[in-house]
Amino acid sequence: MNENRPKNIETYRRAIEIQRIGNRAVRKAQEENRRRGIPNAYSRNGKLYFELPDGKLTDKNPFE
Repeated sequence: MNENRPKNIETYRRAIEIQRIGNRAVRKAQEENRRRGIPNAYSRNGKLYFELPDGKLTDKNPFE
């Protein structure tokens, strides 16, 4: 038996739906921040990065 295979297909479908809803909410928040001129913050491999309103990426905290 494959250990990675979902035991219940309905559980898998619900997880995919929850992920879709979460992704949509994140995109909406990012768009709103861009409209309002607020930097978006991201974490990658434990390091913080910021997307400035002009689209530039930086590791310098613009909130300090």
